[in-house]
Amino acid sequence: MKKMLVAMLMLPIAQTVSAQPAGDAAAGKAYWDRLAPRATDCKNCHGLNGEGGFGPDLAGRGLNAAQIERAVRQPWGVMPAFVESQVSAKDAADLTAYFASLPKPAEPGKWRFEVPPGAPPGQATMINMGCGQCHGTTFNGPRANMGLYNMDFEYFSNLVYNHTTAMPQYRTAIGNAGTNLDMGNFSRVRLPAGTLRQIYYWARDEIGVRAPIAAQLAKGETGANGVTYPLTITNNGMPGKGVVAEGLTVSLTIPADTTVVAATGTGYQGTHTDDRTKATVATWKLPRSGPKDQEKLSITLSKAATAAANLRGDLRWTKPSPKNGPSADVVNIAPAPL
Repeated sequence: MKKMLVAMLMLPIAQTVSAQPAGDAAAGKAYWDRLAPRATDCKNCHGLNGEGGFGPDLAGRGLNAAQIERAVRQPWGVMPAFVESQVSAKDAADLTAYFASLPKPAEPGKWRFEVPPGAPPGQATMINMGCGQCHGTTFNGPRANMGLYNMDFEYFSNLVYNHTTAMPQYRTAIGNAGTNLDMGNFSRVRLPAGTLRQIYYWARDEIGVRAPIAAQLAKGETGANGVTYPLTITNNGMPGKGVVAEGLTVSLTIPADTTVVAATGTGYQGTHTDDRTKATVATWKLPRSGPKDQEKLSITLSKAATAAANLRGDLRWTKPSPKNGPSADVVNIAPAPL
């Protein structure tokens, strides 16, 4: 009778244990390293190898899958809450196995981004609330979304507090549906509206929204006079909502031992030697770029670029700009496809 009673008492425990999906350390690492579908940016707060940083260390702590799933669904601190489609029970089990395979760190790691000396209150709050660990000290991604859509505070806060439902709606509205959701839903209790307003108004009025400008080089086309590389400048802002960028400067660094045969497009300024790098730089000056405006430029080189000596550059603008000090905003132009 006693053996039967013990067996009956153990049955729910056995059923509970068997109900937990088995963890796969390799799958957990793939998720952590953002190689798996639905992967989030956990390592930006918890460290590249789970050693901790802004968030607590996770490696070698002996956490079980239920604890990890509870933490992502109902976080204790400022961490946003993640839904099943972002972190499933199987993901939690895989992460458990991965963390168990790692040595426990001697001490937690450092924050990915610290508050810069003399930072204004809004910027300091943004970093101290954890936003900066993914978005950097200048909040580039959210500021670009603000510039693309001219968001008021209510629209912006909805993306923060109801991210998992509001962000897909926003992306559909701007024609960019289907992208993976990296962030969860922030708590209004732990990130109050007053605190979020401080971040929003710093981004909008002090450092300024970011112009949603993109610049893309196309593959070179060989002709009689050399190799021509098309360059397209696009303002991705929404008509009637996005910001106008003013005073644009487009710069392309010319590979060594290569000359510019010709260039087309508005505002071509010719070439000059960069004082710092001593490289030859071709420059265009564009007066403005409004939402959905597109400018087609091109440059013809005396010979084709290579992987070791490719064509690349950057794009800057004078407005929108910070209330105080120079603008640090820049769009890097990726190397031309080979």
